[in-house]
Amino acid sequence: MSNPASFRDQSNWGDGYELAIEVGSTGDAELQTLLSALWSAAGVRGCFGHRDCEPDEQDEVPCTVASLTEYGHLLGQVRLPTGQMAVCGCMVVRGGDESSDWLDFYVPTGALDKAGIVYWDGQPYYRSAVIDDWLASIAMETFKQAPFSLGVVGWMVSGLADASVLADELPKERGMGYLLPRGGVLRYGAANT
Repeated sequence: MSNPASFRDQSNWGDGYELAIEVGSTGDAELQTLLSALWSAAGVRGCFGHRDCEPDEQDEVPCTVASLTEYGHLLGQVRLPTGQMAVCGCMVVRGGDESSDWLDFYVPTGALDKAGIVYWDGQPYYRSAVIDDWLASIAMETFKQAPFSLGVVGWMVSGLADASVLADELPKERGMGYLLPRGGVLRYGAANT
């Protein structure tokens, strides 16, 4: 079995199974606070700008919004709930004037495949309760240090919800996991459809 933690193995990369966090503003200071808290909560090893060489073949980059802007993604390795190490990344999706920014932490589906994590059973969507719950726990830890307006977990979920539309209520039918604060407490509603 090949190594899901290898940067150079391009088959580890691809679409992301992600924790997407609606930042609630477009300020770099808020985004930096969230990025630092998220990286720490996930226990990411290293912070790198290139996926075409292994971590020991490149210099680490600062885990900053400036590095995100320069490289497009920040990359590292994370321990999955199964105990295996896998590549991971983080990117920011700027909302512009119309909406807020999103910070996306992801494990690529190629790495999940190699780690033996099942996330597709022939249905028209990808879903893994194990990864969903793990990402939700990372969000809960992150929220303690850097509150945010909304988090969603699942395959390619960034921007698929909006905190202002939800009005503090978790949807009854959920095609993805939702993390929504109310009264300073982050509530998790797992995917149920």
